[in-house]
Amino acid sequence: MYSDNKDPVAIVAPAIRPSDSQKKVDTRAIQEMDSAHYIHSFTDTASLAKKGARVIVKGEGIYIWDSEGKRLLDGMSGLWCMNVGYGRKSIADAAYAQMQELPYYNSFFQTTNVPAVKLAAKLVEISPPHFNHVFYTGSGSEGNDTNLRLVRRYWDIKGFKDRNIIISRENAYHGSTIAGASLGGMSGMHDQQVGVTIPNIVHIGQPYYVEGGKGKTPEEFGLEAASWLEKKILEVGPERVAAFIGEPVQGAGGVIIPPSTYWPEIQRICDKYEILLIADEVICGFGRLGTWFGSEYFGIKPDLMTFAKGVTSGYIPLGGVLVGDRVANVLIEQGGEFNHGFTYSGHPVACAAALENIRIIQEEKLVEKVNKETGPYLKKKFAELNDHPLVSIAETCGFAAGLNLVRKKGKTLHDCEAFDSSLEVGMICRGHMFGNGMIMRAVGDRMIIAPPLVTTTAQIDEMVALIRQCLDATLDDLKQRGLM
Repeated sequence: MYSDNKDPVAIVAPAIRPSDSQKKVDTRAIQEMDSAHYIHSFTDTASLAKKGARVIVKGEGIYIWDSEGKRLLDGMSGLWCMNVGYGRKSIADAAYAQMQELPYYNSFFQTTNVPAVKLAAKLVEISPPHFNHVFYTGSGSEGNDTNLRLVRRYWDIKGFKDRNIIISRENAYHGSTIAGASLGGMSGMHDQQVGVTIPNIVHIGQPYYVEGGKGKTPEEFGLEAASWLEKKILEVGPERVAAFIGEPVQGAGGVIIPPSTYWPEIQRICDKYEILLIADEVICGFGRLGTWFGSEYFGIKPDLMTFAKGVTSGYIPLGGVLVGDRVANVLIEQGGEFNHGFTYSGHPVACAAALENIRIIQEEKLVEKVNKETGPYLKKKFAELNDHPLVSIAETCGFAAGLNLVRKKGKTLHDCEAFDSSLEVGMICRGHMFGNGMIMRAVGDRMIIAPPLVTTTAQIDEMVALIRQCLDATLDDLKQRGLM
């Protein structure tokens, strides 16, 4: 019932004794109610209704449990967000205390609230020195909507109203609002935006060495991929380009880790043409790469940084933009009223939860651990999967990792043969993952993880062993289908 594979999953992980909360859940009743009323994100609702949704009822540490008592190791941190893990009572307590004191007030009408101010100061403290201002939103999508407004307003104030083109990348994900999806470069999303894609947003290729690096070293390909930005700038006219936006590591696109030469060259090009640089840190921020922000990992100096997810570890929705001095000073000193904002900007309960979340990250030194201990250990263990007959490359960047499912034809990366996309081998593998108690996401035939930052070395061993077991099950499955 719970397989994401279209065919039955042969191996089913043993159930554990359910908790009291699990015993109270009537799985079938919840599934029927879900099918009748709930339209899920990025889901074929009719297809899901036929098999029934998996009902998640509990989380603790890096594990979640479903309503039938099955435990799963959450290799995706929920949706890239559960950085400090599940079950943090102190975050719940902080939210509860704030709800009793001041559950809500807006930031319109020249008012503020204490948690929003304290969080802004804390975000400034942990970010690079040229960030001294914060704009709050409810999500990363809203954050990138805000970036669009900030960038175009900045150039308008500067007297360059026609400097309004933003360059992004193919296969990029920057949210699912109209602006976020327009900034993103996912064709499936654009296909459903018929007639409503925002103009003056253009895209260049992504820095995916596996896809475009044949015959080149990673360093050579990194420079080539970065050069596509300059070519696009010259194509549309430097006087018209406002900004370039990119995730330090593309997350939803498949954990696309750029070569080391890529981001320094992107920075050089942006500086050369005085173009604003936007780093979408929704996934990479708050320790994911072993630095507070992914921009620091790659040594770049963005003008704007979008944040969400890890700022509260997903406990309560919160997002925003860290606004660098170059932009903030112009908007504040010359811009007058900025006609943009949201009902929930600077929500006091969300900000209280974020403050406690960041305190945990700092007190438990999670950023440092990912940098020096668990991140390198994950890199070592994950790389061992390269010897599997289905794996062409298994790579990590901090606590984000991906591997490609292929038919191996030789010893080098580019000797491997990709499966026909219609076979949906990634989804076959994902079905075996869930069947064996491991949550690993499929992006086409690339399997990815982004585990909670609290994952220990022993749990990394457990996770990699589960992944190998599921790769073996996938291989046997493909052989039975005559595909190997």
